[in-house]
Amino acid sequence: MKNSETKQAKEIQRKPAELEYARELALLVEKDKKTAKPKGWRMAPDSVLKFVLGDKALNITPKFVGSRNVIERCVVALATNRGLMLIGEPGTAKSMLSELLASAISGDSGLTIQGSAGTTEDHIKYSWNYALLLAEGPSERSLVPAPLYKGMREGKIVRFEEITRCPLEVQDTLLSVLSEKVLNIPELPGKDSALFGAVGFNIIATANTRDRGVNEMSAALKRRFNFETLQPIADLQREIELIKRETAKLFQDAGLNLNLPESVLEVLATTFHELRNGRTQEGQALEPLSTVMSVAEAISTGFAAGLHAHYYAESQATAEHLVHGLLGSAIKDSPDDMKKLMHYFNNCVAKRSEEVWQNLYEARRNLV
Repeated sequence: MKNSETKQAKEIQRKPAELEYARELALLVEKDKKTAKPKGWRMAPDSVLKFVLGDKALNITPKFVGSRNVIERCVVALATNRGLMLIGEPGTAKSMLSELLASAISGDSGLTIQGSAGTTEDHIKYSWNYALLLAEGPSERSLVPAPLYKGMREGKIVRFEEITRCPLEVQDTLLSVLSEKVLNIPELPGKDSALFGAVGFNIIATANTRDRGVNEMSAALKRRFNFETLQPIADLQREIELIKRETAKLFQDAGLNLNLPESVLEVLATTFHELRNGRTQEGQALEPLSTVMSVAEAISTGFAAGLHAHYYAESQATAEHLVHGLLGSAIKDSPDDMKKLMHYFNNCVAKRSEEVWQNLYEARRNLV
């Protein structure tokens, strides 16, 4: 009993990229042993690109759907020691991309700061073990390093998620770090009062375009970042393939031999695609929902639909199970969104003759 409990305690709900793709990373690092690479990097920029976008010849799986040019610019920005700022709508995989880049370059994506209204300098730079501080005074032993301190000391990428959710004065703690690559620690004496960033250190920040105006970044901080905007997936077929791949992985991780039927995948992807873009494939205009109908939400809806079918119907997911999932993803706290969704069903879905679309229309009864 103890052994099984110990094993269960060690299971991880979600592996970081450096563990999930350990084989691929090791292969690329081995391949690059004799290749010139930026100082402090584990692999060359070309291999970072292959890790993110995939490489059939090396059996490297594609992990991010997006423009190769954008990824190249992101990698070059990090190689020039400028910070990288990823901006975009919710669900455009900003966090995923920052995690993949940190894993490839530093082998560690865990030096992460989560931005929020409650984020303080202590969460970013360092804090103190107050028992030791009172007993011994300020010293390296009593200092508790935060992600920025660790990244500078170890020469690794630090991820700053949702930076614009932090107050402006908290954001600006990065100014000297990004420009001078030095972290001042005035509490410590002599040479210990400054931590100089080791080679390989840099920052990848993300910002949600829907949060603009909440805590707008200062012009000084903006100048220290290269900005890249990530766009939603424009190609419906690529969106279907991504949802298929990611839901299959989620089912596998859950220990279930499940896959969403192709017809259900197509309906799921098309519904989210149309509601997100405010236009149907036939060209009919739609009033956009207040909820961002991202691919990440579509993947979550597909996973929930599969689980619903498996546990309660002992069958494959159908259009009816998708409607149950939509209630959790598309309808959050806005009554107007329910009206818009019903309008979509009554004026768009109802007109499509394929059986799976008719099944989706019949399942609208679950929305009320």
